[in-house]
Amino acid sequence: PDSVYWLGSAKHSNEQAYMFRKFAAYWGTNNVDHQARICHSTTVAGVANTWGYGAMTNSYNDIHNSKAIFIIGGNPAEAHPVSLLHLLKAKEQNNAPIIVCDPRFTRTAAHADEYVRFRPGSDVALVWGILWHIFENGWEDKEFIRTRVWGMDQIQEEVRKWNPEEVERVTGAPGEQLERVARTMANNRPGTVIWCMGGTQHSNGNNNTRAYCILQLALGNMGTSGGGTNIFRGHCNVQGATDLGVLSHTLPGYYGLSAGAWAHWARVWEEDGDWLKGQFDVIKDAAGKDKSLQNLTGIPVSRWIDGVLEDPDNMDNPDKVRAMVLWGHAPNSQTRLKEMKTAMEQLDMLVVVDPYPTVSAILHDRTDGVYLLPACTQFETRGSVTASNRSFQWRDKVVDPLFESLPDHVIMAKFLNKFGWADRFFRNIEMDDPETPNVESVTREFNRGMWTIGYTGQSPERIKMHMENQHTFDRTTLQAIGGPADGDYYGLPWPSWGSADMKHPGTPNLYDLSKRVSEGGLTFRARFGVERDGDNMLAEGVYSKDSDIQDGYPEFTMQMLIDLGWDNELTAAERSVIDGIAGVKTNWKTDLSGGIQRVAIAHECAPFGNAKARAVVWTFPDPVPVHREPLYTNRRDLVEDYPTYEDRKFYRLPTMYASIQKQDFSKEYPMILTSGRLVEYEGGADESRSNPWLAELQQDMFVEINTRDANNLGVRDGAQVWVEGPEGAKVKVMAMVTERVGEGVAFMPFHFGGHLEGVDLRDKYPDGADPFVLGESSNTAQTYGYDSVTQMQETKATLCKIWTA
Repeated sequence: PDSVYWLGSAKHSNEQAYMFRKFAAYWGTNNVDHQARICHSTTVAGVANTWGYGAMTNSYNDIHNSKAIFIIGGNPAEAHPVSLLHLLKAKEQNNAPIIVCDPRFTRTAAHADEYVRFRPGSDVALVWGILWHIFENGWEDKEFIRTRVWGMDQIQEEVRKWNPEEVERVTGAPGEQLERVARTMANNRPGTVIWCMGGTQHSNGNNNTRAYCILQLALGNMGTSGGGTNIFRGHCNVQGATDLGVLSHTLPGYYGLSAGAWAHWARVWEEDGDWLKGQFDVIKDAAGKDKSLQNLTGIPVSRWIDGVLEDPDNMDNPDKVRAMVLWGHAPNSQTRLKEMKTAMEQLDMLVVVDPYPTVSAILHDRTDGVYLLPACTQFETRGSVTASNRSFQWRDKVVDPLFESLPDHVIMAKFLNKFGWADRFFRNIEMDDPETPNVESVTREFNRGMWTIGYTGQSPERIKMHMENQHTFDRTTLQAIGGPADGDYYGLPWPSWGSADMKHPGTPNLYDLSKRVSEGGLTFRARFGVERDGDNMLAEGVYSKDSDIQDGYPEFTMQMLIDLGWDNELTAAERSVIDGIAGVKTNWKTDLSGGIQRVAIAHECAPFGNAKARAVVWTFPDPVPVHREPLYTNRRDLVEDYPTYEDRKFYRLPTMYASIQKQDFSKEYPMILTSGRLVEYEGGADESRSNPWLAELQQDMFVEINTRDANNLGVRDGAQVWVEGPEGAKVKVMAMVTERVGEGVAFMPFHFGGHLEGVDLRDKYPDGADPFVLGESSNTAQTYGYDSVTQMQETKATLCKIWTA
């Protein structure tokens, strides 16, 4: 089973994403993933390991309440244009200063009160430079840190090293400017921090995202309206597909892959756990003992090509990847496209499930073994999706499926019938017909299992009721004022605790102590134990409004209910379910009755406990975030001081770090290459480049080059140039000579495809299926490099050389 790779999609509805991950489980593999790996995996890992949940803490609308807006690694004006309206509202009504930190002067930077240009790949150094001024001047929120943060003393020790001179040496940002930024953030609280893929797509991306979180913890900007970390996601359901576990390292709801996690989902599915385990292969561990692949993280999508090309003796995979199923994924959104071409040609079979052929149809030179299954668009099916702020919406079908296309969940059902697992898979899911699962019934199944993140209160009926009564919700608070949804927050942003019958209103802003838990308040999650090295990890003297436990406390278990004398509040039915799971060891996230959550919330306690946020993550390669130079760096003077990691194996594959960085590519490839979005296109853009109105607006792939660099290279604006990366792959694009980028930096958008190293591949598309606009993919020239925790690809800081074509 591990020789087949199942690559899912952020375009799936929640129900389809859930079915896809369950499908992989029944197939018997964790070689399943989707786009989130290459956009925000370092966010989810960094944020979840700081305070408990890996998601946006507030909302776009809540930015109306911000007194300062700090944007790093994001360009909302072009990448999330609607969000800019919310930012500008805060700027207008609160006089909120906007600070933009970016290697490029973007359209967002044009709205900024303070624009900070810094060197790509030096985010941690930049944030520590800002924190240096905050700590130096005593501007940190000392009481917030004392009561709600663990490990800030270790952060301060690291930050002391980053005086203004060292920060400018590494980042290029002047010390006096960062002092101004620090003062602005300190004087205008609460402020919000916004980031996107500019901060995540690095080989130390998890360090970046944790540094952003720590900045907010130091300022006391967490758990408050107008503050928080507003993490902007991309595709329409990338948040939902992430939550539903279309990932190689977890089951739905971030339960992980432990034996306990599988036992939980087997109970939800009413499946034989031994049968499920038997679907997975077994390999030998280092000691020669059998190890089930059921509990081993799969190959991430960022590395699937290595699953094909790597020597099997170097992998923790029984065989090479021999078949690839790309189900709603743009391959040109990934790096190393020349190697991907080779990998596609070595596969036994390539299956593309998509409304569009995508670059998958033309990148390779295959003449057989490639199958295109036409899938519907979102307008031809129905189901729920989850927005960046964790809120649900229900999409109704607009038209019936066109031509021979089918909804994704119907295609999955057809596969399940062929493989003979349909009866087991749909045991508790109603069917509209033998090959059409009832979408609402699928929603109810994941409602029964996703207690960890409160995906349990959002029944189809409640979600649809919110959609029908959108006019009753306040546009800033997102709370309904009267009407059938009175008091609810729009879309029931998770966690919506307990069952739908509890009518929890959703949680608008995570970790907000000013509200009752039953009304959307929350503490920091007690996910990391109650003490560390003798230090208390629980909150000290702070708690959610009207909590019956007025101090920190661990996560709730049946034993804890007994100890508190609250177990007599369980119903007989709830107690029976709890006894059947693990008795007194049953906890809030494995109790299928919901009784433990119900009783905890009746006492205004958070089911997951009340702890301190963790500024130091002892389980990560860098417990305290540190600056590390990109693998391909032209600052050889910094490599000794700030080296990358040693090579190591994880996610089943050997991963190179130091062995690449020790090579000096900077003489031949002197310029930094970074990438980003355009407002006209989305993702790999097969869909949006096939739209004539959008295609007319952006017709050519290009590279932005600073005026001085262009003049030194003899490159004129509008000329065709070659851009070559240090691994030898090159692209032929139009030059845009501009001051947007600084000297020594080049920028390319990542939305194009259909050309490969100067060759137009339009003739290879199926008749009538080629997009209006084709062009080189920036990722052809992008290079090897993966985050040390999540295997996120490094696309924001590599090297290149440019010359006239």
